[in-house]
Amino acid sequence: MHRLDPKVLQSLLTASQSARTLSHSPYSRYAVGAAVLDELGVVHAGCNIENAAYPQGWCAEATALGAMVMAGGKRALAIVVSGPGPDVITPCGGCRQKLREFGDEDLLVIAADPSGVKQSWTLGQLLPASFGPGHLKTNDQNAN
Repeated sequence: MHRLDPKVLQSLLTASQSARTLSHSPYSRYAVGAAVLDELGVVHAGCNIENAAYPQGWCAEATALGAMVMAGGKRALAIVVSGPGPDVITPCGGCRQKLREFGDEDLLVIAADPSGVKQSWTLGQLLPASFGPGHLKTNDQNAN
């Protein structure tokens, strides 16, 4: 696993697992929690929130990123995503792109379940050759 201070990792894990208990998942019954570490060392948690009109629900990662933005965070450094187990859970493709908006390829993505941490990757490993904010920086050649 990539390096993260053990106390910070425990804080992320606890927040992610606690958020999972608040999941609104009456349709899939697949509760997910997430906790994002921002550039100031603050942890922001979120859970998945389903909707009867399936495409209108949102993922735990998106909820946690929204909490980070609302609290003034600008950069995601690490995220723990907790599922029910036993299978290892990773962010969906849409959430990988949402994470890329606020993090670089070295953003640490950690999968957990009720027994603890299961596996970790960098966002670059999960979303190789990604498109991010840097691709949209304007310069004189692109301005019209």
